[in-house]
Amino acid sequence: MPKMGESISEATIISWLKNIGDFVDAEETILEVATDKVDSEVPSPVSGTITEIRFQKDDVVAVGTVLALIDADGKQEAKSTKQEVVSTKVETQPEVAKQSNIEFKQLKSNPDAFLSPLIISIAQKENLSLEEVQSISGSGTDGRIQKSDVFNYLKNRKYPLKSIPTTNNQQPTTSYPKPKINYVEGKDRIVEMDRMRKMIADHMVYSKQTSPHVTSYIEVDVTNLVDWRNANKDKFQEKYNEKLTFTPIFVQAVAKAIEDFPLINVSVDEKKIYVHKDINIGMATALPSGNLIVPVVKNANEKDILALAKDVNQLADASRNNKLKPEQIQGSTFTISNVGTFGSLMGTPIINQPEVAILALGIIKKRPEVITTEKGDEIAIRSMMYLSLSFDHRVVDGFLGGSFLRKVGDYLEQFDTNTTI
Repeated sequence: MPKMGESISEATIISWLKNIGDFVDAEETILEVATDKVDSEVPSPVSGTITEIRFQKDDVVAVGTVLALIDADGKQEAKSTKQEVVSTKVETQPEVAKQSNIEFKQLKSNPDAFLSPLIISIAQKENLSLEEVQSISGSGTDGRIQKSDVFNYLKNRKYPLKSIPTTNNQQPTTSYPKPKINYVEGKDRIVEMDRMRKMIADHMVYSKQTSPHVTSYIEVDVTNLVDWRNANKDKFQEKYNEKLTFTPIFVQAVAKAIEDFPLINVSVDEKKIYVHKDINIGMATALPSGNLIVPVVKNANEKDILALAKDVNQLADASRNNKLKPEQIQGSTFTISNVGTFGSLMGTPIINQPEVAILALGIIKKRPEVITTEKGDEIAIRSMMYLSLSFDHRVVDGFLGGSFLRKVGDYLEQFDTNTTI
């Protein structure tokens, strides 16, 4: 399993494109894997015949693990691969034996173990008790239980762990029964969530459970910005062969505002706040399937409109054609969501963890507004839009959230119409 990004430690096998006995050429794709929300192809490192496939569809495999064996006609690559497999077996056998012995013991669970929505979902699917899940040794930060820990436990699980009664009589968090779904056989239909939709659901639930969300709104007059863009979009296309949408302008305004308020560009881990130096703007993007993905414009504060337009267009095109690379959806420090694309006036977006804020941009609409001129107050047709900022109230207070949002609005309203292309 090749490494496909700095923070990626494992991937899920989607499908094998070759079978045992098939001959493959070097660099020929032999399987597809999924990392987070991106699907990637894994090429063969050598030419030869596949003699063994060690993992199947839906298996979660750690980076660096041998996926298959290829007979490279006695070349050095084949020998080194076989030696790697042998050493892997030798190293992992004691751990497997150790894990197997655990099944015959009554292990005391850790009631303080953090369980993410994804871990809870896996536990429910595999019929694991709460005590059993909490007894699993976590390999994540501060001992957090990761999905790979649960899958490794399940591989060696022979008997369910016996529950150990606790001394404290905790009452259920709620006695409200789960609402019944009225399903009409032959009339209604059931649609199974695909892999991406399941991950989005887990991520959204986790975000709402983790961050106390607060949303603030402002209205901005973007008439000058709209007029400049309309006057220059055709020239921009002819000169640079790039579309000039509103998104790069929005990204630029957000990046400038973050420079003014750097404490909005942070991540939270329990009691620690990580202040990011890089300003990487994630763009919530709808896919043709209806799912959502967030490609990232890296170092947005260091780029002009042309560079931002190139990045935005390339990422949007790659998203639509399922050609995003793993590194293109990693490392965001702040996210924007252009809900106006779908005709929405405004939105209350959910924070993209582990960030602490997300900005929604509503539709730009012309309407009569009262403006102040040299002659006094007048009614004029203006291009108006709503901005809404959802922020994590653990670390972002109303003053910071409101000030940052107002600064974004100021940069949009005061857009330099003398900007040359």
